[in-house]
Amino acid sequence: MTLQDCYTALGGDYADVSARLRSDRLVRKFVLKFLEDKSCDLLRTSMAEKNYEEAFRAAHTIKGVCQNLSFTRLGESSSRLSDALRHGWTPEADGLAQQVEADYLVTAEAIRAYQEAEE
Repeated sequence: MTLQDCYTALGGDYADVSARLRSDRLVRKFVLKFLEDKSCDLLRTSMAEKNYEEAFRAAHTIKGVCQNLSFTRLGESSSRLSDALRHGWTPEADGLAQQVEADYLVTAEAIRAYQEAEE
């Protein structure tokens, strides 16, 4: 699996991130580093604890990382959740959080598959 294949699998925009970072080495570095980010864990925990301020912060962080890395699918769902939680809980927040979780899993699986193919 190539880095471009990874982006296709996770629903990202490889051309956009390549234009921004200008080096496959840098793209690779930050894509692999994404797996170390704990924002999705924080989002899951915060939603379960009904700590919507912290859940907003986590969703907003995920959104920012995704924008920088051009992870389009996860970026869009985390952006919708961030907007929904901006002023506290909203009726659509729980469903949006589930979508972020599903998109995160697709993203992480694609990155792990890329990582394994490199070894």
